[in-house]
Order: sequence, then structure tokens, then C-alpha cells
Amino acid sequence: MRPMGPYQTNCYLMETDGKTLIIDPGVGAAEWVLREARNPVAILNTHGHFDHVWSNAELKERLGIPIYIPEADAFMLAQDPLGQGMPSSAADVQVSPDASIEIEGIPVTFHHFPGHTPGCSVIEVGDLWFSGDFLFRDSIGRWDFPYSSAKAMAQSLRKAMKIQKDYRLLPGHGPETTLRREQRNLPLWIKEVERSI
Repeated sequence: MRPMGPYQTNCYLMETDGKTLIIDPGVGAAEWVLREARNPVAILNTHGHFDHVWSNAELKERLGIPIYIPEADAFMLAQDPLGQGMPSSAADVQVSPDASIEIEGIPVTFHHFPGHTPGCSVIEVGDLWFSGDFLFRDSIGRWDFPYSSAKAMAQSLRKAMKIQKDYRLLPGHGPETTLRREQRNLPLWIKEVERSI
């Protein structure tokens, strides 16, 4: 993992069975990824915001590997809705909500938790949750951006409260945590989000 760009967005290299998944390659991530990824097979985006997808296009061109993104956020790769001038890219696979797929034999699930963006998802690989901008240590993603939804965020937080299994949680910004730890904070966050609806 390495924090990238002005927003220190965590880019992850997940290695399993001799293959590397690149998760959320943000601003300036390409050089590090190209140096450190041993056998890259796919680029996975938790959602479509520029600071998580900036290096998609360069890595796809250099490595010739597919881009996976939640289908509801695929439009963001070309439209740059936050107006940051990010390089345009296109998804090879638009993943349906809560779909479980295999990438080069690696089981991957995109858990759909909209609110921060329409397609905002947690990517599950093994017992790891790459939570993007849905859950952080002691915090949650913002719900006041273009295409964000407070109502959807509140519903997603309730959905996350119901998950029984614990996971090691690797967020899009800041230090890692666990799902069980963050579930203790979610009732307060649900109230906070609902006050803005």
C-alpha cells in the first residue's frame, strides 16, 4: 500500500496465487505500481472519483490489463464529474451490485454501498475489505458531492451494521481498521447522515 497524490489516496497491490490486483491507482500511482507489482492481472476501482482512478489509463496502456469498476460509477471514468482534469479511461468490466466474480481464478466480491457515489463499493478479497471511501477508521465517506446521496448512505450504513463476519478493513484514506471496530461507530454516523436528509 502507498498513499498517492494530494489527498493521500491509498493504492493497494493485492498479491494472491502469484497474481497482483491493483486497487484504486490514484494520482501518481503508475510509477510505483509498475515498479512493485510482480504479476499484475487487473485494475479494480472501488468507485469513480478522480483520486482513486487517475492512473487507470496509463496502467491499462502500459500493462494491457482490464479495468473493473462498479457499473453505476463507470460513467465517471470519462466524465470527470469533479472537474479535476483526470485522464479519461474506460471500464472493461462493469460489475453489478453485490456481484461475486473471478479474476484470473481469484474470487472477488464487489459489495455495493452507495451514498458517497452511486456505485461506491467495498471490494472483498479473502478476509480483506478494500473499503474505498465508504468506511474509514473512525469515519465514513462524504455524502455531499455531486452524485452523492445521504439517503443511500444511511441505507448502506444500516446494511453494513448487519454483517456478522469481521474483516480487516483497508480504506481509501488513512490507517487500516476492522469492520467490527467501525460497526460500533455506525449508529452515530447514521444519525448524522439522517439529519442532513
